[in-house]
Amino acid sequence: MVEKKICSRCIYDENVPNILFDEQGVCNYCKTMDQLQDEYKTGTEDGINAFLEIVEQIKKDGKGKPYDCVIGVSGGTDSSYMVHMAVKEWGLRPLAVHYDNTWNTAIATQNIFKVLGKLSVDLDTYVIDNKESNDIFKAFLKAGVPELDGPTDIALAEVLYRAASKFGIKYVLEGHSYKAEGISPLGIMYVDGKYISDIHSRFGTMKMKTFPNMPLTAFLKWIIFKKIKKIRPFWYIPYNKAAARAMLEKEYNWEYYGGHHLENRMTAFHHSVYHPQRFELDQRNNSLSAAVRSGDMKREDALAEYAKPPHIEEDLIPFFKKRLELSDEEYDALMSAPKKFFWEYKTYKKTFERMRPLFYMLYKSSLVPKSFYLKYCFPLDIEKLKKQQLG
Repeated sequence: MVEKKICSRCIYDENVPNILFDEQGVCNYCKTMDQLQDEYKTGTEDGINAFLEIVEQIKKDGKGKPYDCVIGVSGGTDSSYMVHMAVKEWGLRPLAVHYDNTWNTAIATQNIFKVLGKLSVDLDTYVIDNKESNDIFKAFLKAGVPELDGPTDIALAEVLYRAASKFGIKYVLEGHSYKAEGISPLGIMYVDGKYISDIHSRFGTMKMKTFPNMPLTAFLKWIIFKKIKKIRPFWYIPYNKAAARAMLEKEYNWEYYGGHHLENRMTAFHHSVYHPQRFELDQRNNSLSAAVRSGDMKREDALAEYAKPPHIEEDLIPFFKKRLELSDEEYDALMSAPKKFFWEYKTYKKTFERMRPLFYMLYKSSLVPKSFYLKYCFPLDIEKLKKQQLG
């Protein structure tokens, strides 16, 4: 049996889409992280000072308004810590925004209210109709694609932009840390508003009325005409997820929910069950590789952890079947159906590639994250990806 080639620095292996290795066995994704470190000076004095300059500009632009920034909250570690830092350390006046896809865990909901209540931060929650939410998720399940929870990402981005526009806010703070989470390689994973509309039009059973989708016209409105900037503080300043969690538990009686992305039951199913069992994908390699690169975890320990099967809550699969009204036979049939991928449906991917020069300027102006530019605006070798995924 031939062993898989694994990056000599992180734990990405040859099955990761579009991976390349240099003469020393280091993968191209590790080099991308090094480039981000050089660009943002993450965790250094220069990086901290650059972010503090952004903070001062946020305060200046927010004068006379009820809020000076928007922060999306999920009840998870990153967003909870972000709100704490915004108020306690940076002196900002955030509006917290939550997109409720109706699959939240009770712990996540309680965490949101514990943190926001103690900090006296206002919350703006957008709740989708639960039947419509289930219909969209079920459509993605029937479509046979990997992005089961992708609609949540688009909806959250849209409601953040809507809230910012409503209150005249020019900044959205995002809790992503490439140091702690990495950046998911774009290969077979993709999502945009057109993709959601196409899949739902083919496989949905009811009209999409309350889902906050983001067509290209809306996206361009937010970033070009409204000029709402997305800032990722953890790309500039030091961030340790374990230390953040400990502080939240001590200061806010915040509770941990068991693992990265597990604060929402659809997201938990997506990462713990759907990806590993349906597509042989295990996205724990993103955060584990990030921990190794950052020196927070030994490579051999990360490999050992990755070798263990993902944790699955005892009632998660029965809960999923019940919510989507699937019999055991229907569930098994959908989980074993032929695999499909984004290139088989309508998307904005080619449009984003054609608009790459524009998106380059937008990323340099902090109007889109650099990760969007890197992942969405360059052509992919679809034939290579097909061979890799389908044999």
